[in-house]
Amino acid sequence: MELILLLLILFVLLAIGVPVAFSLLLSSMAVFAMLGLNPLVAVQRLSAGIDVFTLMAIPFFVFAGDLMTQTGIASRLIRVAEGLFGRVRGGLGHVNVGSSMMFGALSGSAVASVSAIGSTMIPIMEEKGYDRAFSVNVTSAAAILGFVIPPSHNMIIYAAASGISISIGDLFVAGIVPGLVCGAVLMITVSIIAAKRGYPKGTFPGFGSLLGAAITAIPGLMTAVIIVVGILGGVFTPTESAAIASVYTLIIGLLVYRTLGIRQFLDAVVNSAKTTSMIMLIIGSAAAFGWLLALLEAPLMMSDLILGITDSPVMILLMVLVCLLILGTFMDMAPLIIIVTPIFLPVVQAVGVDPVHFGIIMMLALGIGTITPPVGTVLFVASAVGKIRVEDTVKSMWPFYIALLICLLIVTYIPQVSLILVGSS
Repeated sequence: MELILLLLILFVLLAIGVPVAFSLLLSSMAVFAMLGLNPLVAVQRLSAGIDVFTLMAIPFFVFAGDLMTQTGIASRLIRVAEGLFGRVRGGLGHVNVGSSMMFGALSGSAVASVSAIGSTMIPIMEEKGYDRAFSVNVTSAAAILGFVIPPSHNMIIYAAASGISISIGDLFVAGIVPGLVCGAVLMITVSIIAAKRGYPKGTFPGFGSLLGAAITAIPGLMTAVIIVVGILGGVFTPTESAAIASVYTLIIGLLVYRTLGIRQFLDAVVNSAKTTSMIMLIIGSAAAFGWLLALLEAPLMMSDLILGITDSPVMILLMVLVCLLILGTFMDMAPLIIIVTPIFLPVVQAVGVDPVHFGIIMMLALGIGTITPPVGTVLFVASAVGKIRVEDTVKSMWPFYIALLICLLIVTYIPQVSLILVGSS
């Protein structure tokens, strides 16, 4: 009864527009009171949820991502992608995907990718004859690859929520091949649509121009290399790597690109502070909510329910995927990771799924949720950047939904796609 009430209150609060963090906390406090527990315990659980050293990496990664946006790294990545992919039919769509993949690898944020890449690419694509809805579709779909391609702060949240020792370095490495596979599938989708609609081809700028663009982009791209190689080499921890990424990006913006002024720096500080406070409040509230779910034995009930239906790994993974896809459309990614990881991870582990592999599955499945109504944070941001109604975006989004679902099935049922590089790291 208490579990039903907890979920009912949560969904009612979300339905009437209460912010996710407050919905989680208020529903938790209501059930705490019903159980005769001191509601202050909910606040204590909130504090304990964010009092995790590993999570210190999040504000640094967010700050580094904001610095990258302010220093114009996105425009340099777009020039590289245009040199690589722009000459084929629908070339600007491929450029959008390629630059989003590279920017996602630097910022780890889909919203940052949509804002930085979309604000530049969508107007250019429309000017060259591409449909605006298509431009927004490509930008939205490609942006979620930032959840998978390292470094991703959502992987850090997953590792903290797992309750077991999962290497963040392994998670980062595990996301590389799935990210490339998803990028390739999205480019194939772009090619099919471009051929059907007769979108124009671009022109090859020449190897000299491509080389020049690559050279100017290398200092920015080195951020991701330093982070991943540093963690895998044991040079520094994930938290230290995030701090180093911030310092490195600051130096690049000041001394190499010379595009970071006082105003841009202050904007990055303010934006990252706002984003970090929001993320941490959501994580803390989700931790209190998750603790209550554990108290009410929700993970055990879900495990018994699924394993009682079937013991087939294929069917169990399919049921978990469906749950993740549905839940991802109703709630932001960070709280969902905190809540569902302790519920589903033991279930999939029971049928032999590697925790690192499941982490990549979760990143992609919940990432798809961020471009799916009714919540769809990334979708709403992309629509706002593209100045188009969300309804119009969704109507033409279906080819990209299909493409991403194909990617999800590949990643889910071919574990080596995620784990092939982990063993060699």
